[in-house]
Amino acid sequence: MINKSILIVDDEKNIRLTLSQALETLGAEIDTAANGEEALTKLKEKEFGLILLDIRMPGMDGMEVLHRVREIRPDIRVIMITAYGTVESAVEAMKLGAVDFLQKPFDPEEIRELVLRVMDREKLDEHHLADYASHLELAKKCIGDRLFDAALEHVRKAIFVDTRRPEAFNLLGALMEIQGDRAEAQKNYRAALSLDPSYEPAIQNLHRSTTAKWRQAGGILLEEPKKEEK
Repeated sequence: MINKSILIVDDEKNIRLTLSQALETLGAEIDTAANGEEALTKLKEKEFGLILLDIRMPGMDGMEVLHRVREIRPDIRVIMITAYGTVESAVEAMKLGAVDFLQKPFDPEEIRELVLRVMDREKLDEHHLADYASHLELAKKCIGDRLFDAALEHVRKAIFVDTRRPEAFNLLGALMEIQGDRAEAQKNYRAALSLDPSYEPAIQNLHRSTTAKWRQAGGILLEEPKKEEK
């Protein structure tokens, strides 16, 4: 992602302010929008490399904005902002190329780390990858480009590099859900939990995928959320 301009889209003024202040230290040019309509207008007026997009907004919600962004600017990376424990429609968001999820509540350091990881993914060279973390990051880059077969390949390479860590199994489960294979998804969530029974993303994903209410919601959690600082 060469363009470092970031658009923050959230109907809550304090969230826009928190995100803007957190990201200013990265040297990125920050702009904000209070709703989906304003966001789409700004996309026509200016080039952005990354959007932080609230999934729940009055009027045009985040999913509709994501649909529109993919139609007019498929090159832009999009991080979805969600409320903790309510990651509705995230499978659909991943299908549309959302590259990651930022769960409320969040702290400034968590925001910066996630944005930097998304930016750094663009520099990865798949021909020179050997470590676990790089394969996972490139898998997420492939999800952003909606190259799901390539994402699967990199997740499986990560597992080959290190079979003792839960993150890749959890992401493999998410990709299986995108393909509609819920049984295989649950198998991988359980594999993640066999490695780390306290791994919260796999706990939530397995619970959601085996509960009728959550099956309809289609929520998914990719990474361990950080706790709110007191």
